[in-house]
Amino acid sequence: MTNHPVGAAADADCALNQAIAEVTAATGVQVCTNTSVRLAARRLGQLYDDALAPLNIKATQLALIVEIGKFQSADGQGPTLQDLANRLAIQLSALTHALRPLVRDGIAELRQDAQDRRTKHAVLTARGKQLLAQAIGRWAAANERVEAVLGPASAASLRALADQVASDAFMVAYQAENPIQEPLST
Repeated sequence: MTNHPVGAAADADCALNQAIAEVTAATGVQVCTNTSVRLAARRLGQLYDDALAPLNIKATQLALIVEIGKFQSADGQGPTLQDLANRLAIQLSALTHALRPLVRDGIAELRQDAQDRRTKHAVLTARGKQLLAQAIGRWAAANERVEAVLGPASAASLRALADQVASDAFMVAYQAENPIQEPLST
């Protein structure tokens, strides 16, 4: 015998299904863009995580390590946490949370600024630099496989569309409820 919701639960399910049907009928949209992008991001993230698993890091951690390494000067001065958060488009609190395991595992250090003790810089340690060198090869292999499966044109279109959605121009257009003036070219 099948369990069917009864009473208030059945009414809520019915109302939800009706609301979804109304939105679909009004917009012609049958799928949620957010859901589709999140599913794709989780799938891709898992592929890259699998490639990096022997190094005990995740793709999100590698992205953070790469950003720190990119902006670390020869004298060892790394980017400020605020600059790093801005570059990654995340809140400062999320960045400090993401940095904790990297600091704990000796991959990165947080150093106070010489002029302003309230400001901290993220710096890769020698271990972090070595890990970055190892991880880049594994990341590149996974990236090449994704590109081969999608095909170069589709992979380029996917990156371009993702970059467009991540852009400031997209946010401005979204908030103003205006379409982006220069559509994506493929």
